[in-house]
Amino acid sequence: MALNNTYDARLQQETAVGAGVQVLLLALLGSAIGLGPVGWLTGLAFAFATWAVLARALHRSRLSSFGPANRVTLGRATLVGGVTALVADSFQSAPPVTLLVGLTAVALLLDGVDGKVARRTGTCSALGARFDMEVDAFLILVLSVYVSMRLGPWVLLIGGMRYAFVAAARVAPWLNAPLPPSFARKTVAAVQGVCLLLAGSELLPQPANLAIVLSALGSLTWSFGRDTLWLRRTFRTPASAPAPASVPVGPRLLEPAAR
Repeated sequence: MALNNTYDARLQQETAVGAGVQVLLLALLGSAIGLGPVGWLTGLAFAFATWAVLARALHRSRLSSFGPANRVTLGRATLVGGVTALVADSFQSAPPVTLLVGLTAVALLLDGVDGKVARRTGTCSALGARFDMEVDAFLILVLSVYVSMRLGPWVLLIGGMRYAFVAAARVAPWLNAPLPPSFARKTVAAVQGVCLLLAGSELLPQPANLAIVLSALGSLTWSFGRDTLWLRRTFRTPASAPAPASVPVGPRLLEPAAR
């Protein structure tokens, strides 16, 4: 019992360090661009929510070590917190587009690194996969909010589709069933962040940004629709309906956990 308490204390320390790094990043953004109160409050709320949810999940998972892969994901979460603060601040003042694009690009480039690290170090876990997927999903949501301020509220469908799917799975448990691997699904998932980042970078004219985001939404709708139909045909009958999964399908835009 004492050993378990020691492990738990170490894990909680790592999450606390992550929250501290998040606050440090916000301070750096504040000194560099004059981050406003809305950005500060949003960034702090993200840091606190990440710390609280992750600390609770670690306590319940009984992991013996936080692991290098989860550290990479925590670093990505810190970048996403910075992006979230900048997007929230953009409702009051013009955002520093170059800084926002830079933080987002690094967060997107690091996606997949944590999974590779987990596999190479033999530290794959359901918690790590879920943590990774939630960071991905929230980044897409935040980018959708940012791009929607220029192209319209319909862009929020991209960021909200995964959360709508998870909500629907509470009513229809067969949506929690595992999906077969799909290269097309992985490609569609990866495209969303890139398309939203490109549209938010202001490098292209408005018609081009509109076409890019519409294409992203169309491919995402097709991916969700295809997988939903497959799950409906395969698992909807009461006899084959699965029990709720410990790691629900959907956080990575319907891509099964790879960690």
